[in-house]
Amino acid sequence: MTDSHDVVIAGGAAVGASIAWHLAADADFRGRIVVLEPDPAYARAASALSAASIRQQFSSAVNIRVSLYGIRFLRNVGESLSVDGDAPDIGLREGGYLFLATPAGAQVLAENHALQTAMGADIVRFEPGGLKRQFPWLQVEDLAAGCWGRTGEGWFDGYGLMQAFRRKARSLGVEFRKASLARIAMTDGKARDLVLDDGSRLACGTLVIAAGTGARALVRQTGFDIPVHAKKRMIFTFECREKLEGFPLLIDPSGVYCRPEGTGYICGSAPPPDADPDADGDFEVDHTFFDDVVWPALAARIPAFEAIRPGRAWAGHYDMNQFDHNAMVGPVPDTANVFLANGFSGHGLQQSPATGRYLADLILRGRAGAIDMAELDPGRLAANRPVVEKNVV
Repeated sequence: MTDSHDVVIAGGAAVGASIAWHLAADADFRGRIVVLEPDPAYARAASALSAASIRQQFSSAVNIRVSLYGIRFLRNVGESLSVDGDAPDIGLREGGYLFLATPAGAQVLAENHALQTAMGADIVRFEPGGLKRQFPWLQVEDLAAGCWGRTGEGWFDGYGLMQAFRRKARSLGVEFRKASLARIAMTDGKARDLVLDDGSRLACGTLVIAAGTGARALVRQTGFDIPVHAKKRMIFTFECREKLEGFPLLIDPSGVYCRPEGTGYICGSAPPPDADPDADGDFEVDHTFFDDVVWPALAARIPAFEAIRPGRAWAGHYDMNQFDHNAMVGPVPDTANVFLANGFSGHGLQQSPATGRYLADLILRGRAGAIDMAELDPGRLAANRPVVEKNVV
């Protein structure tokens, strides 16, 4: 017997759960939704393993617009996602991002700042003297400028946001099922019959693929392909004896980042492209990367970090879009009822509120509503129309 649902969502972490809630909460929706998630403990989900932050300091208008929408949502998450008067607390801290630039990167930083502020982001640009006054613990001798998000940027409990989306969606009748989508039977450009990993079958009106690093194999079954690869990213923690006031989420020109977490700090960096293979299930932490790359850069930038006590570390996977490092959100080309939310390249948590709203509007009304993400349509792959993003972190 084939069970039937109006919407089937493959992938139940932050993005999939956001889509489910936005659909279920919409006054125009009256159907059944099932979310398929093979790992309901989210032990290896990017939503649970990431650094969970939000910024407007992008170079592309669409990413700035999406994050401006996202910070408004996060500020009001207790009201939007409360269940029976029980409001979630995601611990949002608007400590700001601090992007630093040497003379080689100063012009790009200035151009990005002009666009960000024109769109309403509260970003302050500093010369080296101003940086030193605002952040006295910072080494600025080699810097030309820095940009800091005074408000609207920071970090939060990503796992808590994901669970809040799930809990609210379930309160509205969304079913979350421990299962993964194994096979998609396409007929006349439509996903008609879905086979799960346990052999059971689902019929769907609309299929949404939000399966993170597992999405590519599913999308291929529709006749489309996406250049998304699982890339391992490691997060390291440490304690510092000296208290550094007003520490933001710092992005060093080397690419190393660091932010406060509890009484200590978390940090990391992307490896160079020639040392960044597909993860293929690899969740092992390479501690020499911290010793040889991350810590030296941080100690050079923040002298107080020359004496630290390393703590735990973990690894997670990005669904990295190798085409342009931006999300693909919208209908899968040449299909009538399949939508994609994938390739977030590390930005899935902060973009999950806007993605949920945008896809709900596309599915229900065929057009954008409160937020427009049309530039991120998957069709840009075939058109060779990349979204150029200079601030890839």
